[in-house]
Amino acid sequence: MSAVTLGTIQTQIPARLDRLPWSSFHWRIIAGLGTAWILDGLEVTIVGSIGARLTQPGSGIAMTTATIGTAGSVYVAGACLGALFFGQLTDRHGRRRLMLITLGVYIVATVATAFAFAPWFFFLTRFFTGAGIGGEYAAVNSAIDEMIPARHRGQVDISINGSYWAGSALGGLAALLFLDQAIFATNIGWRVAFGVGATFGLVILLVRRTLPESPRWLFIHGRDPEAEAIVGRIEQGTQAEIDHPLDPPGSTITVRQRASIPFTEIARVAVRFYPRRVILGLALFIGQAFLYNAVTFNLGTMLSTFYGVASGTVPIFVFVFAIGNLTGALFLSRFFDTLGRRPMISGTYLVSAGLTVVLALLLVRGGLNRYTFILLVAVVFFFASAGASAAYLTVSEIFPMETRALAIALFYAVGTGIGGIIGPSLFGNLIQGGPSAIAIGFFVGAVVMALGGIAELIVGVRAERMPLENIAKPLTVADAEQNRGRC
Repeated sequence: MSAVTLGTIQTQIPARLDRLPWSSFHWRIIAGLGTAWILDGLEVTIVGSIGARLTQPGSGIAMTTATIGTAGSVYVAGACLGALFFGQLTDRHGRRRLMLITLGVYIVATVATAFAFAPWFFFLTRFFTGAGIGGEYAAVNSAIDEMIPARHRGQVDISINGSYWAGSALGGLAALLFLDQAIFATNIGWRVAFGVGATFGLVILLVRRTLPESPRWLFIHGRDPEAEAIVGRIEQGTQAEIDHPLDPPGSTITVRQRASIPFTEIARVAVRFYPRRVILGLALFIGQAFLYNAVTFNLGTMLSTFYGVASGTVPIFVFVFAIGNLTGALFLSRFFDTLGRRPMISGTYLVSAGLTVVLALLLVRGGLNRYTFILLVAVVFFFASAGASAAYLTVSEIFPMETRALAIALFYAVGTGIGGIIGPSLFGNLIQGGPSAIAIGFFVGAVVMALGGIAELIVGVRAERMPLENIAKPLTVADAEQNRGRC
C-alpha cells in the first residue's frame, strides 16, 4: 500500500472512468461484484422453497409456518445490522477489503445453517448469513456505481440488482432437486441445499480477489498515486480492445483529501442539505422491502396451505415467480437511462401497486387456483422487480461519494427494517387465516408501494446519464471550494 499524504488535489479520475467505452473490465466488475444479488436471491428462495419441508415431521428441526416467517424476519434483521456495521467500515477502509470480508461471513454462516438442529440455531445462522449479505449491499453497490460509466449506470444497476432473481431461479431448481425424497431423506435434502450457496460464494471470492479498489475512494483518502495507476491500467486494457483513441476525459475536480469523515458529519449533511432525498430513499425502500420480503419468504407456505401444492413441487412455482422478476428487471432496465429515472421508478411502483390490489381482490373472492395465483404474482413482480432495484440505484446515486456506502446501509437498514421485518412476520401469521386474511397483507403491500411511487413523482431526482459528482457534490470538493474562498 502506498504512503498516504493528504492535501488538496485536482483530478480527472471520475471523468476518465465515465468516458470509457464498455470493455472486458466492466464485465469483470459485473462477474465479481454483481453476483452478490444472485447469492441473496439464492438464500431467500431456498428458505422459501424448503419452508414447507421444515414444518414436516422428520425434518430434523421443529419449525412451524409462523416460525418460517420469523426466520425470514431474523435474516432481514441480520442484513440490516450487517449493512450498518459493514457500511461504516466500507467508507472508512475501502470497498475491496470489505467486499472480501462480507462474502466470507456469508459463506461461513451458510455452511453453519446446513447443520441447524433447532429453531434457535437456525435463527442464529440465518442472522449472520443476512449480516454478510447486508454488508455486501453497502460495499458492492458503492463499488459498482463508482466504476461503471455514467451512461450505463442505470441499466447496469437495475440489471445487477435484478440478478437477485437469477439466484432465486437457481435456488428454486436446487430445492427441487434436494427436496426430492427419492434422492434425499426428509432431514438431509434441505441441508444439502444450503451448500449450493456456499459453493457459489467460494467461486465468487476467487474472482473478486482480482478486482481493484475503487479509484474514486482512493483519491479522496489520500491515495491518488494508486488511483492513477489503477485507472491507467484500465485505460490501457480498454484501448487495446478498441480501434480508435479514447475520448478526452473532460472536466477536472478539486478535492481536499481526508483520511475519514465522522458519522455525525455524514448525518448532518444528509438531513440538512438533502432532506427531500432522505424522504425519497425511505419511501422507496420501505415499499419494496415490505412487499418483496413478505411474499418471497412465505410463497412456498402460501402455495402449500392455500392450494395444496406438495413441498417437493413448490420450487417449480418459485422458479416461475423468479423468471417473472428477472425478465422484468432485464427488459425494463434500459429505459431507466433513456426515458429517465422519475417516470420509470414511479411507473414501476404504481403499476405493481395496482396489480397487487387486483391480486388481493381475487384472493378475497376465491377466484384463483395454484396456476393463476403464481402467474398473477409473477406479473406483479415483473414491474416491482425493476422498481425495487431502482431503490438501490437511487440511494447509491443521490448522496455525496464519501457517504455512499453508509447511505446505502442506512436506507437499507431503516427501510428494510421497517418493511422487511414486519412483512414476513405479518404474512406468516395471516396465512393461518386463509386467503381472505392474506389479502389484507397484499392490500397493505399495495399501499406502501404506491406511497413509494408517489414520493418519486414529487421529489425524484434526475440522475440518468449524469456523473455522480454532478448529482451530489462530494464533501471533499465542497471543502476544497471553501478553502479556496478563504485564500
